[in-house]
Amino acid sequence: MTPSPKGRSLELYFIDGKPDGMLTAEVFNWTGHLLMAPRTQITDALKRREARFTGVYLLIGEKDGEPLLYIGEAEDVSDRIRNHDSKKDWWNTAVLVTSAANNLNKAHVKYLESRLVEVARAIGRIPLENGTNPARPGLSEAAQANMEAFLEYIFMILPALRIDAFLANTRPSHDTRKHEGQQSTALFELHTPKHGIHASAILENGEFVVQEGSLARDVWGGRGSKDSGYAQLHTELVRMGILQSHLTGKLRVFTANYAFKSPSAAAAVINGYPTNGTLAWKVRGQATTYKEWEANQLASNTFEEDAV
Repeated sequence: MTPSPKGRSLELYFIDGKPDGMLTAEVFNWTGHLLMAPRTQITDALKRREARFTGVYLLIGEKDGEPLLYIGEAEDVSDRIRNHDSKKDWWNTAVLVTSAANNLNKAHVKYLESRLVEVARAIGRIPLENGTNPARPGLSEAAQANMEAFLEYIFMILPALRIDAFLANTRPSHDTRKHEGQQSTALFELHTPKHGIHASAILENGEFVVQEGSLARDVWGGRGSKDSGYAQLHTELVRMGILQSHLTGKLRVFTANYAFKSPSAAAAVINGYPTNGTLAWKVRGQATTYKEWEANQLASNTFEEDAV
């Protein structure tokens, strides 16, 4: 889920001075408070005042080699986490989201829980241990609007903490012909004849978006570790249904437009092995590589002070 495009400042406080230890996250003018702790420090985390507030929580970890997420709510989050500590052995990180003034009530957090489960399940990036979607409580129109605004901040903060369960990288479908000649948009193609692969992508609003209908390898190839980030991303997209089996049986097809962090990430997933995307992607209808195109863009830019 994508928050509205306006600048915000996120304040992270590393409680013990370690980047992989307990931390809190707050945003100016947001009433919420987020506490994140590894399981090894959960005893200390639950001693903190805000851990006893009413709120929602995430348990993040792995089970049978696959990522897993549980979303819950409680009037005393620390009490619920202690209960899970004895009954769930797969999680390794806990995230507690409360209000700094402890002014969330039971109906508020049940609404937040329901929406978090709904969004996480719709995106499908990480499987949920939650059995069913909890029903939304009856909130007034004003209260629902307040909780949706509260959620917007949660959806902004979690990706900054590398929790991507609520981050949708799919993008709306559109006719790429409408982008021809637009200066703000660049169109690229990738061809790998050996495997019969053809893919297209758009660089738009700072995102490298592979287009729906593009083809990719059906499995991660022989080069590169199957435990690498790109290999795991390929597996993730298959699990999410973004990459589905093609009629040929030897390829997969993108079922939606998908935004990658870089041309190389997109090229690697498509080819099924590590690939230098700056060389593999070429401007549509030209021999110009992404690297050459980018160099031309940089050379044509003029700093504001130079233009005065």
